[in-house]
Formats: sequence, structure tokens, C-alpha cells
Amino acid sequence: MTRQLGVILGGLIAFSAFLVVSGAFYVVDETEQVVITQFGSPVGDPVTTPGLQFKIPFVQTVNRFDKRFLEWDGDSNQLPTKDKRFIHVDTYARWRIVDPLKFFQRLRDERGGQSRLDDILDGETRNTIAKHNLIEVVRSSNRNFVVSEELGEQSASDPPPPIEFGRAALAAEVLASAQSRTEDLGIEILDFRFKRINYVEEVQREVYARMISERQRIAEQFRSEGAGEAARINGERERELKRIRSEAYREATTIRGKADAQAADIYAGAYGGDPDFYRFLKSMEVLSQTMSQETTLLLTTDGELFRYLESSD
Repeated sequence: MTRQLGVILGGLIAFSAFLVVSGAFYVVDETEQVVITQFGSPVGDPVTTPGLQFKIPFVQTVNRFDKRFLEWDGDSNQLPTKDKRFIHVDTYARWRIVDPLKFFQRLRDERGGQSRLDDILDGETRNTIAKHNLIEVVRSSNRNFVVSEELGEQSASDPPPPIEFGRAALAAEVLASAQSRTEDLGIEILDFRFKRINYVEEVQREVYARMISERQRIAEQFRSEGAGEAARINGERERELKRIRSEAYREATTIRGKADAQAADIYAGAYGGDPDFYRFLKSMEVLSQTMSQETTLLLTTDGELFRYLESSD
């Protein structure tokens, strides 16, 4: 019995020793930096060297902070510009913890850092946007607009207004202002960018209405040009048709005149060679045109037609 108690006691002592030894050492990764706290208060300098480190077990606590670049993604906010245009601005930034001890004392952890950056970056973005016109926010240079062919004339008469700063300069202004406010927080803002800029819904409807109106104007211009071209083509077609009909009528009249002349010559020759025969033919022609099979003809004995019929027996 005594031996069993000794074995159990030895096991407990060994386990306790293991806990003490394991709690006294910790490993710092290459991507980490550590602040040691004792009863909630930081002690010593931050540990930034990777490897196996020592601390007092059960008394001191390891607080780990990322050494790499961290991401801040801002919310889309509705902001007014200097020229009273309301826009949605979506931003993002990159930051890192450069003084983990100061960061721990001021912000405690990354969640506190993100929350503080929300206040700083959103506020500086609002201040910068409010000091500049919309054209400065959406443009980065004074290059000419690239427009379609149908808008070329309008673009030439209405060039884009020049800018003095531009979006890149405004982003740099926000970055510089925010960096000056984070110096005592143990963090460094590395980069800041405007991710997306858009009109608010009310202004979007106005912009879309103007775009639709402009496209309708262009469509009406095309329709007008098409109607003019159609009228020109129809006019040329009618003129060509009249020319063809005139030439055809002239040709038909010429042929008809030649035929009438030939017929007259034939009639004249026939009439001059045998006048009685000519009169007989004309009488037969008149008779065939004026009579049918049901016609009853009454002739007198002294009529020309009766004499022709009588002489034909």
C-alpha cells in the first residue's frame, strides 16, 4: 500500500514538474512578436526574436501580435464633396504593428487596432473629400477623355476641366494625416487607397437620365440623317424612273410614227393602184367592226355595200 502511494505521489510530482517546465518556455514564431504581462501589466521589453523563450510559469502570460502587414478594409460611406456632390467612398489600407508594447498599452489587441483605424481613416477621408471638388476625387491626371465617335464634336467643344491634385494626391493626403495620428499607438499605416467611388442613388438617377437623354439625342440624329438619306435615294429613284419612262415613251412614239408612216405608204400605194379594191377593204373592215353574228343587216339596192356584195357573186 505504501509503495502504491509512493508511485502515485511520484507521478503527481513528475506531472507537476512537467507543467512547470512546459509553462516556463514558449516559442516565438518568425511572424510574431510577444509582450509578456504579469498580472495584466507588461514586464520587460517586447520579444521580437524568433525561437524558444523563458517566462515565469503561472504568473506571466504571453501576448502574441502579428509582425506581418495587416489589412484594413473600410466601410462604404456617403460623403459630401466641396461642390456639394454626395458620393459613396469605399477605401482600404495596409498597416503593421511596429511597437508591440505601446500597441498593447494603447489598444490591447488587433480588434482594438482595427476599431481605432476605423475612426482615424474614416475621419481623415471625410475631411479630405470635403475639401476638394468631385473632379479631383475621380480623376488622377489631366489627360483628355476617350470618347466615342458620335460624341467627338461635343467633346471638342466641351473639354474636361483641369485638376490640381487628383485622386492619388488625395489618397496621399489622407495617408499623411492618418500617420500623424497613429505615431503614439505603436502602429504604422503603410498604404491607403480609394477602392471605389460612386454617386449616391439620387445622383445616380440624375446621371443615368442625362446619359439616356444624350443617347436619345444621338439616336434622333441618326434617324434624321437616315430619313434624309432615304429621301435623297427616293428622289433619285423617282427621277431615274421618270427618265426611263420618258425615254421609253419617246422610243414608242418614234416607232409608232414610223409604223403609221409605213401604213400610210401602203394604204396610199393600194389606193393609187386600185381605188375600188381599197374602198372594198375599208368597207369590209368597218363591217367587221360594227357587226356580230346576231346582227341583222338591211341594205338598199342603191347602197355601196350592196353593190360590193352583189358584184362579189
